[in-house]
Amino acid sequence: MTSESKGKIGVIIEEHFDATEYRRFNEFFPERGYEVEYISHLWGNESLKFGSNPENDQIEFHVTVTKEINDVEPSEYKGIICIGAYAMDRLRYQVSVKKGQKNQAPAVAFLRKAISEENVKLGTICHSLWLFCADRDLLEGRKVTCAHNIICDVENAGGDVVYDGDVTADLVIDGNLITGKHPGVVDEFMEAFVAEIEKAEQKQTVAAG
Repeated sequence: MTSESKGKIGVIIEEHFDATEYRRFNEFFPERGYEVEYISHLWGNESLKFGSNPENDQIEFHVTVTKEINDVEPSEYKGIICIGAYAMDRLRYQVSVKKGQKNQAPAVAFLRKAISEENVKLGTICHSLWLFCADRDLLEGRKVTCAHNIICDVENAGGDVVYDGDVTADLVIDGNLITGKHPGVVDEFMEAFVAEIEKAEQKQTVAAG
């Protein structure tokens, strides 16, 4: 592991997160010098413990989150990733709703701020584009990929899903948004995510120099 941190990568998480992505994030990013910080909406608690999707009736991983998404700014991170599986659907929940009002869930409000931060890279894999689907303004016209299960949701929210023959593309990069098809491409996704972070930093260095 690199001794000096290159910065933080924030991972938005909730119950029923993808186990493969969780394991690989915790291995890959620290090896490349980046801290991984898990963030979520804690509902007034100091911490909450979330479990991964059960496999063979076993929950393999748990994570205790202490970072409230309402209390952080996107600019604190080099990149922000929405973890896959069903966690992002849970984070779209609103206690109160009004006809015609945009989704006010804390994680959705956080994404609205994050999407406008040009130097903060955003990433999704598999089902995690669900969180972006909560507000059409987050996806309108953006080129993306996702799990086949949620193509209809993404396209209905204005996303431009990229296809490779009769399947969705493995990886798509559109500006500051990096999307992966499913956990099977997590390594390719992480390599691209770090490359995009470092490319942006190089541009900033050149511009400043």
